Amino acid sequence: MTCSCITRRRALGLATLAALSTAGLLAGCGDKAAEQASLAPVEIDRSTSCELDGMLLADYPGPKAQIHYAGQDKPSFFCDTVELFNTLLAAEQVRPLRAVYVQDMGQTSWDEPKGHWIDAKTAVYVLGSKRHGSMGPTIASFAQEADATKFAAEYGGKVLRFGDIKLDMVDLSGGALHDTRM
Repeated sequence: MTCSCITRRRALGLATLAALSTAGLLAGCGDKAAEQASLAPVEIDRSTSCELDGMLLADYPGPKAQIHYAGQDKPSFFCDTVELFNTLLAAEQVRPLRAVYVQDMGQTSWDEPKGHWIDAKTAVYVLGSKRHGSMGPTIASFAQEADATKFAAEYGGKVLRFGDIKLDMVDLSGGALHDTRM
């Protein structure tokens, strides 16, 4: 005789499977939320230092940058966008990136930049302007092409996209070598 009813053992098994699936989905949601929060740009403070040379970011003008690497809880900060691009474009850069941010100089003060972090890969840049950052000549970063064009008209330079910037454009041989405030 076959019984079409569910046995107690099978019912417990199905209930356990359902509970585990729900717990897994909830844990996955929590992990995703935590991951998104860890990818958000982090604001600099008076003690935030540059990954490459230890310079305090708040002590210098011009756009700053940060990279969120996979497997790293906190971002690596850069006191200048030239350092950022030099790091990203170097042949030895093999660490997986999770997010890269620069400051929107159309929204923040050049002399004391704070906040206004934007995705570096979608930003518009001005290379070759008269404005200097912490390392001397720098690459100004903007969220809007109109802001970049206006900046280039006032201070000189060429408007470029992220992919247009090449390693030979981001030489680090100046800047820190001549900095007497370090």
